[in-house]
Amino acid sequence: MRTRALGRSGLQVSEISLGSWLTLGSRVDYGETARLVHCAFDLGVNLFDTADVYQDGEAESALGRALASLPRSAVVVATKCFFPMSERPNEGGLSRKHVTESVEGSLERLRVQRIDLHQCHRFDPDTPLEETIRAYDDLIRQGKVLYWGVSQWAPRQITRACEIADALGAPRPISNQPEYSILSRGIEPGVIPTCAREGLSQIVFSPLAQGALTGKYSGGRIPEQSRANDPKRNRWMGRALDADVLERVDRLAPLADDLGVSLAQLALAWCLRQQNVASVIVGATRLEQLEENVKAVGLALPEDVRREIDALFPAPRASQPDAKDSVSGLA
Repeated sequence: MRTRALGRSGLQVSEISLGSWLTLGSRVDYGETARLVHCAFDLGVNLFDTADVYQDGEAESALGRALASLPRSAVVVATKCFFPMSERPNEGGLSRKHVTESVEGSLERLRVQRIDLHQCHRFDPDTPLEETIRAYDDLIRQGKVLYWGVSQWAPRQITRACEIADALGAPRPISNQPEYSILSRGIEPGVIPTCAREGLSQIVFSPLAQGALTGKYSGGRIPEQSRANDPKRNRWMGRALDADVLERVDRLAPLADDLGVSLAQLALAWCLRQQNVASVIVGATRLEQLEENVKAVGLALPEDVRREIDALFPAPRASQPDAKDSVSGLA
């Protein structure tokens, strides 16, 4: 496993990280969660990502139990807050009250004394950025949070957060967590250049486009036990199941075959070709998935392969929206 620095910090994170959206605390029970987490750790994964809202806190609880037997200094625990945890008015957003109380709840569920990376799950237009940044400054001074980051923020929001943090003498965010894959390249024109300039790295989610880039839907077939066939989990797959998209994904398979790798490994290595991407988050319900995914580390894609991928799934033009929340969910 290789690691990369997260932003302009000294924090090193594994190029492959394990996420918990739609898996831990729901499809995967506590016992299997522990096996997955320990397998990932043995394979060199050190970054484990979750959020307070995933499965209403159950994902954090499951992850916390699994991490309890691992060396605390050897893992990077990342979680998030923003989405409402109830219908009560102050249990959502990025107010000082909610951020602080969310951190307290996450600490308890994760069974840790500090959160290594706490992330703003979305931008909050109803809370002044100064308030959110001062809350993180306090939490970092208290030792409850070590670093903070954002998720799915637009370039102007990231830039403004850095400007305000500098003006307040507070820590800047060190990461952004966006959707990014061969099928979803919206961050390339604006988000990546902005983050590179401001000192943030990307920790990307859905690098396999909810499974569409694993080849499981080859020929447009939808396996009975797949995510695409589950109404509770397929509602965020969007255009990944369009016939045209799946046909083009099928045309990626020969590229992977020529390199002697799986389609999933090709897709993960493609994301990691970006220097500004520090880690790609994978989800797993089976140990075999983790073992396959980590083999993408160190895989260099020849220039001709990159060109063929670009031809099938072109990069967005600079004039297109570059932080669109194309996944309407909680990732």
